[in-house]
Amino acid sequence: MRKYVAEFVGTLVLVLVACGVAVVTGNILATALAFGLVIVAMAYSIGNISGCHINPAVSLGMLLTKKMTGKDFVGYVIAQVLGAIIGALLLSVLLGSSDALGANLYGVSGTLATNAWIAILIEAILTFIFVTVVLGVTSKKENANVAGIVIGLSLTLVHLIGISFTGTSVNPARSLGPALIQGGEALSQVWVFILAPLIGAVIASLFYKFVLEKEEK
Repeated sequence: MRKYVAEFVGTLVLVLVACGVAVVTGNILATALAFGLVIVAMAYSIGNISGCHINPAVSLGMLLTKKMTGKDFVGYVIAQVLGAIIGALLLSVLLGSSDALGANLYGVSGTLATNAWIAILIEAILTFIFVTVVLGVTSKKENANVAGIVIGLSLTLVHLIGISFTGTSVNPARSLGPALIQGGEALSQVWVFILAPLIGAVIASLFYKFVLEKEEK
């Protein structure tokens, strides 16, 4: 139960703080750093309890590479989604409005006008990159001391390019929580930000299993 609580709290903090920075500042660099720094902070606080996935795409990658059980996968995802919802609720209370909670969007709502297919493509690619880094850096015990920093910087990196297209999801829970509270267009588009990261995680898992894992043995 402790690891599920840790995942709940970690995802709550991610949505509350990082999405909060996105709304308050509207600055790409500040937002990218916020998402990355939250991961670093959580990795070195709850990482020893749950591994600090705080992302269903990461958990899926761990499941497919046999680094976690199916039971834990279900528990992690439930905890992550609940944490994201509560985080978005708290953010709406702090802001005094649920009109803008850092939800992911594509099309004219984004900085770059794009369609659903391009949004799916970029989210799948960015998630592939991010989950590949997570799987690779956590596969060696000697990386334990720096894994949180590497993963946090990787999340910052994918945000720097993705924000202008979709706001950058690479995390179905991070997208679902704000979308449920914000509603409207964010809710109608959220399927893209659930599907695409999961696709990216599957591809990353295959890449790890058939390329990286063999290299490590």
